[in-house]
Amino acid sequence: MADDLKNRGAGDRSRVNVNEEHEVRYWTERFGCSKDELVQAVGRVGVNVKDVEAALSGHAGAGAQR
Repeated sequence: MADDLKNRGAGDRSRVNVNEEHEVRYWTERFGCSKDELVQAVGRVGVNVKDVEAALSGHAGAGAQR
């Protein structure tokens, strides 16, 4: 089933989706990183939020909103 682009709610916050701009905005703000850094981290460790957070842990904003 495709994402409902009209639904901008919380969604599945256990996975990082770098294919939707609203998701990229959310995750880059949450982790304090750039889009490129986020995409690279997802490419290295997958879409699991905890794995991406650990990969980006050197950023000042990482984990700030638990």
